[in-house]
Amino acid sequence: MKAQVLHSYDPEMKQDVWVKEEEVPNPKLEKASDVIVKIGAAGVCRTDLHVIEGEWRHIQDPDDKLLPCVMGHENAGWIEEVGSDVEGFKKGDSVILHPIISGTNGTCLSCRKGLDTHAENGIFPGLNVKEGGYSELLKTSVRNLIKIPNTLTPKDVAPFSDAGLTAYRVAKKATRHLLPGENCVVIGAGGLGHIAIQCLKAMCAANIIIVEKSETALKHAMPLGGDHGVLNDGNEVERVMELTKGLGAEASMGLSMTKNTGSYYIVGYGEDIKIKSVDMIISERNIIGNLIGTWSELYELMELANKDLVRLSMQEYKLSEANKALHDLNNGLVKGRAVLVP
Repeated sequence: MKAQVLHSYDPEMKQDVWVKEEEVPNPKLEKASDVIVKIGAAGVCRTDLHVIEGEWRHIQDPDDKLLPCVMGHENAGWIEEVGSDVEGFKKGDSVILHPIISGTNGTCLSCRKGLDTHAENGIFPGLNVKEGGYSELLKTSVRNLIKIPNTLTPKDVAPFSDAGLTAYRVAKKATRHLLPGENCVVIGAGGLGHIAIQCLKAMCAANIIIVEKSETALKHAMPLGGDHGVLNDGNEVERVMELTKGLGAEASMGLSMTKNTGSYYIVGYGEDIKIKSVDMIISERNIIGNLIGTWSELYELMELANKDLVRLSMQEYKLSEANKALHDLNNGLVKGRAVLVP
């Protein structure tokens, strides 16, 4: 099969070619619960850029044995082949893949609790193993499959399996506490932000304040569910405080904009958070990290998509154009999410 292969890291992100199209062996069923999926769409994620630059190298490749590898952890497509124990799925079914495959086949304590993201010995296609979705076929487990509603196609939903799932998870956490009349600040309305805004709008009646550095992105995001738009121009904190009557927001993605007893939800990484313990005690603010969501949360997100309450803004590229898609993403030229299609 054809695949786009990463052969070397590029810490400076200056190479013209990061992945190359090659012929690689087709995946084979090994366990009775295995499923092989024909990839109909693979999301191009900023995490893939972090893989290329080696930011995760100490975690995913400590022994320097991962490369060459095929990236791609946001995957959807059609079932091509199933193992002997697989029930409820057949060849041709359209499916989206939860990205983390349990190393214990779902029997570890975290999986039993429904915490798929913390599965023991978890396999993360496209990140910590050589086989990912920048290819024509991908092997996964039946545990990871969710049927795509008839109203949608694989290319409509592929980025939901990471970007959408992460956005949904943080929105779900926040909406468990947000009440009508309260405020939620979303900083950034890009690949994840535009999904989070729609999830918040669908799941609560709080005021949604969008903070975005791009005026174009802000204009695109406001109709998705924003009540107030604020440009990130150096005066964004003051503007948010004005909109919240000097109190800040009950839920925010910026600690300086977070109200006393409110929560600061962190999505993505790259910054250090520093606050004096006395300030945390006096304000009783919460700082909450967010990894991708669980299988059940991906199912819930598919239900929102099926009801047309959450849509992806996407830019399509052919699988053969993976290198261009990655460079476009790195250069800020992608609107919404980039998706590779056959």
